[in-house]
Amino acid sequence: MADQQAGVSSIEVNGIATGLIRRGSGRPLLFLHPEIGLSPSAPVIGLLAERFAVIAPSLPGFGHSALPPGFTVDDLAYFGLDLLDALDLREVVLVGVAFGGWIAAEIATKSQERIARLVLVNPVGIKTGGREERDLQDIFGLTQAELDAMSYHDPSLARFDPKEASEDDIYVRLRNRETAARFAWSPYMHNPRLASRLHRIRVPSLVLWGESDRIASADYGRAYAARIPGARFETVARAGRYPHLERPDHFARRIAEFVAANQF
Repeated sequence: MADQQAGVSSIEVNGIATGLIRRGSGRPLLFLHPEIGLSPSAPVIGLLAERFAVIAPSLPGFGHSALPPGFTVDDLAYFGLDLLDALDLREVVLVGVAFGGWIAAEIATKSQERIARLVLVNPVGIKTGGREERDLQDIFGLTQAELDAMSYHDPSLARFDPKEASEDDIYVRLRNRETAARFAWSPYMHNPRLASRLHRIRVPSLVLWGESDRIASADYGRAYAARIPGARFETVARAGRYPHLERPDHFARRIAEFVAANQF
């Protein structure tokens, strides 16, 4: 089944029709998109493809990928493992941004058999504060303007005019938001069990954090990294929770440097 988005093919992963971007050559890099999805035309894909064989699926329920009934975050993690099996990928650099960082962390706690390096970028997925403390802003309770202002260093990059957009662009945008709410509404943006499982991650790991992220603070990112044995924590200046969009050159270069410094 062909995806309606240009540049996206389709693959069946354990019976789930999944949109898939594949570009570049070399070491495989599996890129898990944030809650806003990933456009095939995003410059970061080409920049990463200069160094890696990039595989970027639309997770179930996002883009045009199918969403089986009752699917959970746990199922998304096993979907990721099934995709690695289906493509027979090994020594993978696993990269996840925001919501995709959560899923990447879940995958790595379950199995690292095919994973060689882990990069989490402004990930969510754990609770670091007390029961009455807010770790993350409620992205579903904000207006779009408020959400953009808190998510980006330069909110103008988030500009979206539905009058200029295609029907498919609007459909994907709304579907991504609906699916994010399905997976992350309750409990809000975390798995109560994940924090206690992060110690299972034994591959070299890097946590990158856009300094201008006002959905979650850098302290949240530091607490995340501290739970992963040996993980490095670094901030990215002039970027919010989507450094791959605001600073794609720096993003791709830093991942390449991290992989090169931790040779397979």
